[in-house]
Amino acid sequence: MAYWWPEQGLEHSRDMLSAEIDYLHADVGRSLISADPVAFARTLADRTYFVVFDLTGIERLVRWLSDAPKGDAGRFQTRMHAWLQPATDHVVAAMQVSQVFAVRLAVLLLAAPVFGLFALVGLVDGLVSRDLRRWGGGRESSFVYHWAKRSTVPLLVCSWVAYLALPFSLHPAFVVLPFAGLFALAVGVTASRFKKYL
Repeated sequence: MAYWWPEQGLEHSRDMLSAEIDYLHADVGRSLISADPVAFARTLADRTYFVVFDLTGIERLVRWLSDAPKGDAGRFQTRMHAWLQPATDHVVAAMQVSQVFAVRLAVLLLAAPVFGLFALVGLVDGLVSRDLRRWGGGRESSFVYHWAKRSTVPLLVCSWVAYLALPFSLHPAFVVLPFAGLFALAVGVTASRFKKYL
């Protein structure tokens, strides 16, 4: 807000929140986790907002800062208002970005079956390749097996971190599908390079 989008200011975080909800509304009709993904994401965002900002009193503080002090306000209140008023937009933007974070977290939870499906396809393909290698007298490589096995969890974590940390709105398919494909590739290579004999 201060460096990349100073002309948009507070509107950037509002636009991100509405864009993330619109992606869900337009492209996700149903999911294995929830029958109504949009309601699931909105509920998660609203509960996050309630717990983080309403219960802690930050919302009341922002409302108090946005209203100008009245004529009968004390010197302390006038000085606090003058000192904290410039930070009000940043606090409101942080409140909206926390809702964006919750919506993106809901999207990733709804996308978990995609990773499972891709892993299943990679596992089947890898086991078929393993059988072909085993019966064809191919060589096994424990080096490739161990590196592929170690890369599965970081691929899952990187997909979550990359999508949750994006400072702009991007369709979830552009993040979820490439990482799910790489995850399936890692699972497939791990299964194909497993030991010849058990």
